[in-house]
Amino acid sequence: MTSSKQALAQSAPSADAAPGEQPGAARGAQGRGTPPPGPSSWRSRLYRWDMKASPYAFISPFFIFFGAFSLVPLLYTAWYSLHNVQLADLDNQTWAGLDNYQNLFSSDFFWNSLWVTLLIGVISTVPQLIMAIGLAHLLNYKLRGSTVWRVVMLTPYATSVAAATLVFVLLYSWDGGMINWLLDFVGVDPINWRESDWGSKFAVSTIVIWRWTGYNALIYLAAMQAIPADLYESASLDGANRWQQFRHVTVPQLRPTILFTVVVSTIGATQLFGEPLLFGGVSGSKGGSDHQYQTLGLYMYDQGWVIGNLGKASAIAWSMFLILLLIAVINLLVSRRLRKSQ
Repeated sequence: MTSSKQALAQSAPSADAAPGEQPGAARGAQGRGTPPPGPSSWRSRLYRWDMKASPYAFISPFFIFFGAFSLVPLLYTAWYSLHNVQLADLDNQTWAGLDNYQNLFSSDFFWNSLWVTLLIGVISTVPQLIMAIGLAHLLNYKLRGSTVWRVVMLTPYATSVAAATLVFVLLYSWDGGMINWLLDFVGVDPINWRESDWGSKFAVSTIVIWRWTGYNALIYLAAMQAIPADLYESASLDGANRWQQFRHVTVPQLRPTILFTVVVSTIGATQLFGEPLLFGGVSGSKGGSDHQYQTLGLYMYDQGWVIGNLGKASAIAWSMFLILLLIAVINLLVSRRLRKSQ
């Protein structure tokens, strides 16, 4: 009996040991949590290093391209804005400090371009978003060929800016344009859209409206389809018609989406460049003969690439960047207030 108990006591450590572990004193000398020596320890280190480094390696291409094509040019533009730099002599740079900004804020052309940008932004954004909500509301109901209509809504957004603008240039042509033909048909004198103050702004705004209404309509449509159907059923049981359901159910549920589209459209209006440039033809960079539709983007292009004053153009670019930051701050404050109200 005694010998059998001793044999069981000696075999117990070996039975409790996990596969691959050394029993008894050898295991105690090695210690818990210490990887075994040899090739397995290198494999475990390589595995731990791979687990830590792989996520950074996967996301590194974005940061590399962002740094090379966004961050570095942004910082270099800030450096240029503090110097007198001419396009024809890039190696000759002299320190100017804040002179470029002082000259910019004292220039009537800058304030005119800022006003034009704001005005075209309002003229193009408000009708655009109103029509987008209406189209999305129609598409939200079951229609025949709904997929086809959605593709049609997205077609203007996929169209090239140059192609779309050239078509509108033909439509707004002074001699033989379809718009003036329609005006003459109803007894209104033809309008010189390029030289007119409000006419040119309206013409550029219609290009923006045509290109972006369908895009915003699809965003609103996606938000509408996420609204619970129980809300509409409850409103219908209370006697609300479709218009009342739209006012009291759809629009309140779309507030975050509407805020998003307003911010995105405002940012796009601040950076408006291609449409007025191509609409103006030869005088496109000037925004017309009297700068009547010269946006901030056109003013920056005119100063940097036509006149060749890269220092002042960089100051305009940073002014636009600060305006966009202000829009982002306003968006953040409004979003917080909407979340609190809900």
